[in-house]
Amino acid sequence: MASLLGRLCLPHVPGVGWARCAPGGPCLSQARLCSAGAFVQSVPPQEEADSKVSAQKKTFSELQVERSEQAQRTVLINCPANINEKAFLKYLSHHGKINDHYFYESLGTYAVVEFSEKESIASLQDVTRTPYVEKECTIPFKSRIFTLSLKNPVTQGADRPSVHYHKQSTILCKDLLQKLCRADNVSNQLYTLMDECQLTEENTKLRFLACSLIQDIARAYFPDSTVQPFGSSVNSFGKLGCDLDMLLDLGEIGRSPIRTNTGPFYVEYQMKKVPLERTATQRILSVIGDCIDNFGPGAMGVQKILNARCPLVKFSHQPTGFQCDLTVSNRAAIRCSELLYIYGSLDSRVRALVFSIRCWARVHGITSSIPGSWITNFSLTMMALFFLQKRTPPIIPTLDQLKALADAEDKHIINGNDCTFASNLKKIKPTENTETLHVLLNDFFEYFGNFAFNKNSINIRKGKEQNKPDSSPLYIHNPFEQGLNISKNVNQIQVERFVALARECSWILQKKDKSQSSLCNKKPWGLAALLQPSIAKSSLKNKKQLALASERMQSLLDSLKINSAKRE
Repeated sequence: MASLLGRLCLPHVPGVGWARCAPGGPCLSQARLCSAGAFVQSVPPQEEADSKVSAQKKTFSELQVERSEQAQRTVLINCPANINEKAFLKYLSHHGKINDHYFYESLGTYAVVEFSEKESIASLQDVTRTPYVEKECTIPFKSRIFTLSLKNPVTQGADRPSVHYHKQSTILCKDLLQKLCRADNVSNQLYTLMDECQLTEENTKLRFLACSLIQDIARAYFPDSTVQPFGSSVNSFGKLGCDLDMLLDLGEIGRSPIRTNTGPFYVEYQMKKVPLERTATQRILSVIGDCIDNFGPGAMGVQKILNARCPLVKFSHQPTGFQCDLTVSNRAAIRCSELLYIYGSLDSRVRALVFSIRCWARVHGITSSIPGSWITNFSLTMMALFFLQKRTPPIIPTLDQLKALADAEDKHIINGNDCTFASNLKKIKPTENTETLHVLLNDFFEYFGNFAFNKNSINIRKGKEQNKPDSSPLYIHNPFEQGLNISKNVNQIQVERFVALARECSWILQKKDKSQSSLCNKKPWGLAALLQPSIAKSSLKNKKQLALASERMQSLLDSLKINSAKRE
């Protein structure tokens, strides 16, 4: 029982196993109420994070396959709010052994149930009836999303203990600030924030299930196709509530296999031909988008954005609560997800720093969910990784160093771009850097508060500043397509806002810590102080004062020049 409680209570780093420890300051000891209802002592946040990094046995690809296979044995059931959990599991166990289950809320009560065998799903489908709706007609698509109702709601639903719901969204900002202020030091504040915001085990499984449900639809046309998550859902930097990026991979049928020399004939499929690969992608997404819209239970607001640089289908999946983006054959995006996964798995400080910087940027409007001239989360992550590569000694290796550790099976050339790097974490030597997160956070703000954005670019492949190839206000090299700037959308005003806020926050971290804030004083300190909206106003005020001082200085210099000219 104790081991089960430990499994349920520990926060989850998707797919990352037990690990070596990373350095840091004193640890916060705290207790947590588990889903099983028992009150147990949890390990300190830094030690929790350290315990989940680096000694990972599975590669990213192996983990993806395992998660996808689990999802194919899983069903999603809309349940009555007063469901009897014991009776519910007993009923479903008639169809086969249940490996795992959990409940969550998304416009109702839902249960995710993972069977041991795929045949159990077919058994459940055999006894499932098609719903009758008066004055409407249902589309007979047999998905793995079911609705469970009570035959006698009055007697069966009376006085039932409520089930435990696993959280699907992040903690409220005011509650988060209170938790941060109770930490022992700034380093543990960063670990606490990551613990509260990161994807849980249950939410990660739900994301793979959502992809698997869309895969069922796609396979009606492309039997060998797969749909898998990429981006924040799998790269270890995703937070609760983030969008779900899906990749439709058409499998070997979409590639050109090597012809064999056996026998006197070649056999080829007859296929529709189109002039460009982009045209094929657009047509495929158009059809799959229509299928999701017309046949997919719970898929709402389907938008086919086919003329974008990377064509996609956007939709809301109401049963899971995810906002989804579906693209086709974007293998470079999967490779980039794996690269970030590796960086996040090397040292617990990497993820904690990135989570905190992203949260800080979101609070102050540096990033936005609305497309525009803002800095993106991906760009911020690249900046944080670049900063960690430049520490002495470095905390993480450069992409070129990871490439040097790669073997034959790691070699990937995608659209002519070299996407090769070592995928086995055991090949990567642990860092000897012992800096605390407090130091790293302060130095991150100080470093970029004084970075020469006007002439230098950021490149995690090299791990050093380089002259900008063009005049973009912010130039961050795409890790694989080095000629692309991933921050090309960012304008000068946003860069100046970022710099001003970074300088302000560096000053705050240097001036304030918990020792300067008495226990009776409830003013936020450390990371909590940086998440106050007032900082942005203060930064803007300081910027205006600097601008006025600069104008006065320029006027004085002009006056001196005029007087000097008159004397001559």
